Amino acid sequence: MIGLFIIYFAVFILLIASQWAIYSKAGKPGWACLVPFYNRIVLLEIVGKPWWWLLLMFVPLLNIIIIIWVFNLLAKSFGKSEGFTIGLILLSPIFLPILAFGDSEYQGPAGS
Repeated sequence: MIGLFIIYFAVFILLIASQWAIYSKAGKPGWACLVPFYNRIVLLEIVGKPWWWLLLMFVPLLNIIIIIWVFNLLAKSFGKSEGFTIGLILLSPIFLPILAFGDSEYQGPAGS
């Protein structure tokens, strides 16, 4: 049981560090990933969408579409393809660190 907790905690810390690095690469404060709701507003700024999209994330079923769309825009903002978006959706604990600590650079909202 303790071993499972340690693995869970390590993955949690890796995801926090990844989000911090992604926000920093995009020119936003890294600490913003730690603040509930504000972290999503900053993420929406990174991908070039208005803050009120946060409200759409609370609508059942629509929230799934919005989150997938935001993942796609995040991948494009760092010059990645739709294949990387699928990786972000299905294997976030692997693809977020790749985005954060890899050689990808922020190219503006949705890669504009």
